[in-house]
Formats: sequence, C-alpha cells, structure tokens
Amino acid sequence: MRNFGHFVLAITVAIALGTLPSGAQKYSHGLVDRVAAVIGNELITLSDIESEIQVARAQGRGSDKNMRCDLLEQFMETKLFLMQSRLDSLAVNMENVEAMLNQRMDQTRTALGGDEAVENYFGKPMYKLRQEWRKQLEENSLTQQEQQQIMNSMPDLTPYDVKQFLDTADVSSLPVVPIKYKLSQICIYPDREAANMAVKEKLLSLRERIINGEKFSTLARLYSEDTGSARKGGELGMASKSIFWPSFSDAAMSLKPGVISQIVETPDGFHIIEVLEKKGDMFNARHILMKPQYTTEDREKAFKTLDSLKTQIDSAKISFSLAAAFYSEDPATRTNGGQMADPNTGSAYFEIDQLKPQDYNAVRGLEEGQISAPVESLDNEGRDGNLVYKIIRLDKIIPAHTAGFEKDYTELLELVKRMKQVEEIDHFLDRKIKETHIVIDPVFKDCGFSREGWATKFRQD
Repeated sequence: MRNFGHFVLAITVAIALGTLPSGAQKYSHGLVDRVAAVIGNELITLSDIESEIQVARAQGRGSDKNMRCDLLEQFMETKLFLMQSRLDSLAVNMENVEAMLNQRMDQTRTALGGDEAVENYFGKPMYKLRQEWRKQLEENSLTQQEQQQIMNSMPDLTPYDVKQFLDTADVSSLPVVPIKYKLSQICIYPDREAANMAVKEKLLSLRERIINGEKFSTLARLYSEDTGSARKGGELGMASKSIFWPSFSDAAMSLKPGVISQIVETPDGFHIIEVLEKKGDMFNARHILMKPQYTTEDREKAFKTLDSLKTQIDSAKISFSLAAAFYSEDPATRTNGGQMADPNTGSAYFEIDQLKPQDYNAVRGLEEGQISAPVESLDNEGRDGNLVYKIIRLDKIIPAHTAGFEKDYTELLELVKRMKQVEEIDHFLDRKIKETHIVIDPVFKDCGFSREGWATKFRQD
C-alpha cells in the first residue's frame, strides 16, 4: 500500500538536509524541483507531477494521498510507450492535440475565472502553459497510438479462443449478462408551439420589467429555472464561450455589458441574458431560463389518442408497426415500426440502467408482446430531454444469465479480446522495464507501484 505520509516526510527531510541540488529551482509552494525518474533518455521531474496535480485541482478533481505515486507510475509507463513510438516513427495527430489543448485550457480558465487567475494559480504565463500542455498532449497522442499498435499486432481471435476461455475459466468468474429488453414505441408530443409562445410572453414581460428598472438578479432568483445560477441572481461566472450552447454564446458575445438580450432559444429552453463582463472569448453573464410548460389538456388529449391506438392494436385492427408509421411523432423510430435503439450504442437491446426511468416503470410488469398504458416520458434531445407521451411494447426479454457461447458469443469475444490486449500491454511494459535504463528517486520508495519491475530501479544512495 502506498504511504503518502512517508513520501511527504522524505521530501521534507531531503530539503531540510540539503540533499537536493543546490542550483535547483524552487516551487512557489516551497518544494524544490528535482528529477523524480530517468527513463532511458527521458526525464520526469517533481514539477511535472505537481503541475498535473494543480491541473486536477483547478478542474475540481480531488487529489488523494496516492495521487503522486499513481502519477509517477503513469508518467513512467508513458515514457516507455513514447520511446517505442519514436522507434516506430509514429506521427502526432496535431488536430486532436489542438482540440484537447483548447478543451483543457477552456475548462481551466472557466474553473479559475479567466486568464489572469490561471496565470496566478500556476505562476506561469498562458503561452508557457500552452507550450507545456501541448508537449504533454503530443506525448499522450504518441503513447495512445503505440498502445493501439501493440494491441493491433495480436492475431485475430477465433471461436476456438472463446471456447478455450470458457473451458479454462472458473464458472464463478464468468460475467453475468444482465436482463435486457427489446422495445418499440409510439410517441406523441404536446403542443410545443403554444407552450413556446406562452413562455416567450413571460420572458418578454420580465425583460420589460428589467428595462423599466427592476433588478435582473432579483427576477432571476424568483423566476429562473436554472436552479444553480438562480440562487446567485442568475450569474454564471467568468467562463469560456465554448462550454455553452452555441446560440447562447453567440448572443452573449454580441451584447455590450448591461444590455438585455432578446429571447435566446437553446436545447435547455428559452433565456434572456445580461452580460456583466467580457475578456477575449470569455464572459460573465446573468440569465433567466424558462422552459415550456404543458397543460393537463395536452396530456389528456395525447393519452386519449394513445389509449385508442393501444385498443386497436390489442384487437388486431391495426399492427403496431403500421400505427407507429402513421401516428408516431418520433422521427427516429416511426420509420422502423417504432423499434427503439440505444442512441449511444445503436443496439436494439437495453439494460435497465440504459432506459429512462419512466420507460422502465412502464414495461417492468409486462410480458413479451404486451403494450404499456400511456406514459409521460422524455426523449433524447437536449441536456435533459423533451417531454413526450408514449405507449411502449415489450418485444422481447433476455433474462439475466451467466454468459454462454451460443447466446453471448459477441460479448465473450469482446471480453477475451480486451483480456488479450491487456496481456499484450503488460508483456510490453514488463519487458521494457527490464531492458531500459531506469533510475527512480528513492523518495518514492514507499509507493506501492503496480508493476514489480520498478522495485529494482530505485537509485542506491
């Protein structure tokens, strides 16, 4: 087990005894930079580790007592892959690197409140941070490509490999395939146009009140449906425009401070916006969010139609697929008989946690072929989904079971493939640790690294 207390103590003692290089650069927090590990001709310094911890904290990710040990091992493994990638003449994917760099910069600037705050936090100018993070992301790109190349070097697996795995694996260790549902639906949406008009009228009224002298912050606390910002008077804090919906960012960036926007529509609903401050591509704004509200008449009308369709389908007057084609308002399912598919995987089968809670509650007591009563649910649009009314047919249930060759070959093949890939990566790292010149500072000796080979690589003082 890693002993973080010993690690901190070792650094403290090293500094106190003056065992660190006299010309070493000091951290702003009092630590003295030094080489944590040498991997071939690559160096990993204490400042590399501390910088990554700073990034994690700036983005709201906590750092536990093992984080420095974990980071050092990750860095050392990355250097081994990196050295091999250069031997293999792999090229950096600069388009991906720049995209990830911009995302990292935007997240950090948003979390800390702008460029100046970032520079103060890290004690470095923005251009220097970009240089350092770009270099790190370039190395990550090469590392990932090398890992993929190692995994791709495996021979293709066959049914024999899957059978061999099943024959040699402990039955208790075989994966349990959870219960899965195959479903079809017929959907009807409430009258969106009337609801949208109603919410726009409310927002226009609030905008007029603000222009006539009422405080935006007071009305945001009273009326905004963005609960996170409402209690702060609608204020969002200084953030990069890239983290908002494009229509929201475009409207905010076009405003002068103190000017109230016209109504802005996003997948979350409708907004009015007041920009408080702009710096480059960042802004701090207040907003009031309101979402369309639907009436009981909408619900009753939709339920009546869906109930009638269910009756006709149950009495064989119309097939479910034909009813879906003529009456369903969901464009994603109406053309294929109403059959639902997981938007993330494309699979026609859903595990329980992949279903909307409302959909699962509607079908959990049904038998195959039965149709639910009309239910109020959500679609897959926007951040939270839009209100929709539906009936759902339970087409098929695959009960939970221990994975077997006949029923679950595809899942087992993927499992065996992942296991073989992990073995290939492990073999590569273990071999490279033995072959490569590696020196690890003994200050990390109490880290419980996951690979035994590191234990022979500590510098002998």
